Amino acid sequence: MATGRTHRPATRSRGIPEATVARLPLYLRALTALSERSVPTVSSEELAAAAGVNSAKLRKDFSYLGSYGTRGVGYDVEYLVYQISRELGLTQDWPVVIVGIGNLGAALANYGGFASRGFRVAALIDADPAMAGKPVAGIPVQHSDDLEKIIQDNGVSIGVIATPAGAAQAVCDRLVAAGVTSILNFAPTVLTVPDGVDVRKVDLSIELQILAFHEQRKAGEEAAHSDGTGPAAVTREESDASADQGPDGDVPAVMPA
Repeated sequence: MATGRTHRPATRSRGIPEATVARLPLYLRALTALSERSVPTVSSEELAAAAGVNSAKLRKDFSYLGSYGTRGVGYDVEYLVYQISRELGLTQDWPVVIVGIGNLGAALANYGGFASRGFRVAALIDADPAMAGKPVAGIPVQHSDDLEKIIQDNGVSIGVIATPAGAAQAVCDRLVAAGVTSILNFAPTVLTVPDGVDVRKVDLSIELQILAFHEQRKAGEEAAHSDGTGPAAVTREESDASADQGPDGDVPAVMPA
């Protein structure tokens, strides 16, 4: 099976917009659920609802894949599962290393969804000598002194950083120097990387703060309704939100999902 080091996803060369790429996993998740229920075809409206987007946006996204479905029949579920998996590079074997095997790193190592989606946890790495050799999810933890050799031996191009914030940039620099070109960062800090290296950041505290904002807004709306000023307050908020929307109607995200 091909490895991540020698094969890159086809999406960039085919000019698929980043917004579309970000929605492909949503479609794949919905399609996989349909496939598991042995559903042969699905309409754009049904699939869009399952993925949480509107059907016009879904059809536009699929046009980049060269898949338009069949009028009156819909989309072939199995075909789209394969096609989207191929576009995302999930028909290949992607060896991944996780650096930082604390509570979060250990939880990630135990996540069962990696293997079913084309990702293989090739190594677990930690700076604590006491962790060396300790099995986590059936994989012995290796010391960070051997990081470069581990990357080279396993042909790794994707690294996951789950270290404390203070150690994340140094770990990132070593991963990049060793040949890693894609990084998923769980550390609560912004990483600096050279051109050609992709970073996706997952910051749970930011997501909670966004939820807190929405909870506060909902509480304000309830208070406004209770004193009779509700409709005007809602209209003003809707107007403000509309002004912040992007060209395709999406509110710009604070950070990548």
